[in-house]
Amino acid sequence: MATDYYAVLGVRRDASQDEIKKAFRRLARELHPDVNPDPKTQERFKEINAAYEVLSDPQKKQVYDLGGDPLSSSGGGGGAGGFGAGGFGNFSDIMDAFFGQASQRGPRSRTRRGQDAMIRLDLELDEAAFGTTKDIQVDTAVVCTTCSGEGAAPGTSAQTCDMCRGRGEVSQVTRSFLGQVMTSRPCPQCQGFGTVVPTPCHECAGDGRVRSRRSLTVKIPAGVENGTRIQLAGEGEVGPGGGPAGDLYVEIHELAHPTFQRRGDDLHCTVTIPMTAAALGTKCPLETLDGLEEIDIRPGTGSGQAIPLHGRGVTHLRGGGRGDLIVHVEVTTPGKLDAQQEELLRQLAKLRGEERPMGQFAPGQQGLFSRLKDAFNGR
Repeated sequence: MATDYYAVLGVRRDASQDEIKKAFRRLARELHPDVNPDPKTQERFKEINAAYEVLSDPQKKQVYDLGGDPLSSSGGGGGAGGFGAGGFGNFSDIMDAFFGQASQRGPRSRTRRGQDAMIRLDLELDEAAFGTTKDIQVDTAVVCTTCSGEGAAPGTSAQTCDMCRGRGEVSQVTRSFLGQVMTSRPCPQCQGFGTVVPTPCHECAGDGRVRSRRSLTVKIPAGVENGTRIQLAGEGEVGPGGGPAGDLYVEIHELAHPTFQRRGDDLHCTVTIPMTAAALGTKCPLETLDGLEEIDIRPGTGSGQAIPLHGRGVTHLRGGGRGDLIVHVEVTTPGKLDAQQEELLRQLAKLRGEERPMGQFAPGQQGLFSRLKDAFNGR
């Protein structure tokens, strides 16, 4: 026996395949020509490659253990430590030694997870505020009932690809600075699956799924708002080959309300009253989300004041309680007066000493949120 391959790799004769592979990777990182260009090191690198080529192949290892040399008849490919068709195989192990992970081998599965899907659901304000249950129609891919997701016509089945013999990939030997290198690519005949379907299912054309309309019941929690997405796990597209379904997302679109405007969990509306009602006070009926209520407008209420109704807003999505309903008061001034109305107002102005008011000036203009703050603070 010309070469002791066990000694070359520095392993015992009873070493396991895992120990042999680890020893080869360690030496490959140290002796690779790209790392150490010394000619003696390159010869040593060829030796460990030849040793690993023999010891990592159970058949060649058996021949070697019985006293033979499985590389003696391989020409320039094996005995010289090159990367021939028999020895590569091992190129991915050298890549693993440097990059930590070998390339994925073997056929890929025809069964894959399906894509997620999303639909939009319109809701009225009260449905979003209190929650509801909706029946929806969804057009998605479902498992083909004719072939049960297999993709083959009834009575037939997928067959092993005769080009790659079920491996899902074909190999090609090219020359490089390392010698002969074997590279692999997906089989063009089976697209990497390792099997072919001679007679595809006529219903799904071999995909294992068809499009269908389904009915689903969706529970909408209280407090959702525009843009909220509800995830329904496993209700999306079924994957190719009858694979597991993706998820379905229901995106909420809240419709505009004729009276209320939503800001977070609070509702806002505006009530317009005449000057006399604002001065004398009044009550205005308002149809809230909870039913009809009377808004008490106190005497002397000014335009821009806000009246809060606590707990009449939208339910909090997370946590208990509800937001508020804020009623903004807008006071209108009469634009056209007849003679009698004008005389009455002049008399009122005289009684109040307001015939020639000087006015009160202040910097800037109070904004809406400042007025809201003042309203809550009782100012």
